[in-house]
Amino acid sequence: MIAVRVADERKIPGAPRVEPQPKRGDLQLILRGDHRIPSSSCNLSWFLWARGRPIRRVRPEPFPKSSSAMSSTGLTVEHLTRRYGKLTAVDDLSFEAAGGAILGLLGPNGAGKTTTLLCLAGLLRPNAGSMMLGDRQLGADRGRFVALIPETPEVYAMLTVWEHLVFVAKSCRLGPEWESRGRDLLRRLDITDKANTLGEALSKGMRQKTLIACTVLAGAPVLLLDEPMIGLDPKGQRELRSILEELRAEGTAIILSTHLLESAEAMCDNVLVMNKGRAVISAPISELRFGELGRSLEDVFLEATK
Repeated sequence: MIAVRVADERKIPGAPRVEPQPKRGDLQLILRGDHRIPSSSCNLSWFLWARGRPIRRVRPEPFPKSSSAMSSTGLTVEHLTRRYGKLTAVDDLSFEAAGGAILGLLGPNGAGKTTTLLCLAGLLRPNAGSMMLGDRQLGADRGRFVALIPETPEVYAMLTVWEHLVFVAKSCRLGPEWESRGRDLLRRLDITDKANTLGEALSKGMRQKTLIACTVLAGAPVLLLDEPMIGLDPKGQRELRSILEELRAEGTAIILSTHLLESAEAMCDNVLVMNKGRAVISAPISELRFGELGRSLEDVFLEATK
């Protein structure tokens, strides 16, 4: 079991007070067993995924200073392959996710979408393939440039919602403006009243909103989302769409995996349809709508994956 505790006296105005905290700025880690948590690493994909799993050491570095400049640069993936024994989950996959655009990653169950996202985030090691962010080759350090919100929202049981944001801010060495940004994210996601609630007491939707707030706060140049609408109420879904539109305008490269084809058609600039680990369609939404005699994305998807 891993328990993490961030000590910080600063609270959200109006939120209920919880137990007294140690002095401001202290970062306390309670370690049980043989697991060690990198207290100053900005590998946000690790942070969002590693709860309850064996931890590998990562370099304690913040997002590079050039990240903002790189945000308008696309992510290029070439010949990505991942096998599980004799099963090839991702088979020679190549595509580009442009900066300032949303790429919809679509496919039936078992198509390889989640495996693709885990490889891009650095949480799975591919058997082959390369990834470039602009002219930078991404290797083992790609977690410094790529943030992932996984399908199953896991949070730290012994961290409050606000302490999750503190953890991200300290780990990524964000400037003092992060606090106002964090408060605004909690307000927009309608979880300000949960700011001092421990993770173990959060519903699935509240955990999902907490991870969204943490990821957006960190400001990675590449954002991956695996079925992000699952568990969100209608208001939360609308606010997430609004946040993604803002990130797109700022130049973030966004890859959105979803089974909600209507949402993908409304939100995405481009789509990549996978089937049995391979890409079967890679095209702008506009071409699928008008180039295919105005057919819907659902029609195109069902024909490509039958």
